[in-house]
Amino acid sequence: QVQLVESGGGLVQVGDSLRLSCVFSGRSFSTAAMGWFRQAPGKEREFVAAIGITGSALYTNSVKGRFTISRDNAKDTVYLEMNSLKPDETAVYYCAARGPYSAPSTDSEDYWDWGQGTQVTVSS
Repeated sequence: QVQLVESGGGLVQVGDSLRLSCVFSGRSFSTAAMGWFRQAPGKEREFVAAIGITGSALYTNSVKGRFTISRDNAKDTVYLEMNSLKPDETAVYYCAARGPYSAPSTDSEDYWDWGQGTQVTVSS
């Protein structure tokens, strides 16, 4: 059974940085494409970033140049480094995993497993 545990969220000021972490367990992490999504109050869950097993990355346009997704296969962990945070990026951030040897995807329905989420609040 796959488990994903996010951490690193919190309350920050506009322009600050945060690094989210997601620890993966239950099967081979190195074969899993991983994604980060977020859901703000009253809004649908939206794609943020994804990373493939070779390290190829996808980003939603609004975070390009500010957010970086990375993975450490030795630690079974995926990260989301977020810089220059904005108030409208306040949301619960979720980590998700695709099936083995799948490509990274922007579609939440392509992901099999999800973490419980970590709250990020950006205060102005």
